[in-house]
Amino acid sequence: MSQRAVEQILGKLLTDEEFRRRFFEDPHCACFSSGFELSPVELEAVMRTPRTPLAALSRRLDDRILRLCLPATPDPEDRP
Repeated sequence: MSQRAVEQILGKLLTDEEFRRRFFEDPHCACFSSGFELSPVELEAVMRTPRTPLAALSRRLDDRILRLCLPATPDPEDRP
């Protein structure tokens, strides 16, 4: 794979809360389901990225570039 794919995954880890959660639960599955193909060495390197600093940096990013994970609660206005 390429440096570009690693950069894309790091960007997604910073801006996509749901991907970040899935990645730290099952990195292989999260990457595969998002279309990322990394070599074992690249995946291991990304997996060594500490979760806490990633989440802290994500909280400091402008909300306009974040993909927030909202709880799955029904909206009362969506009911007939």
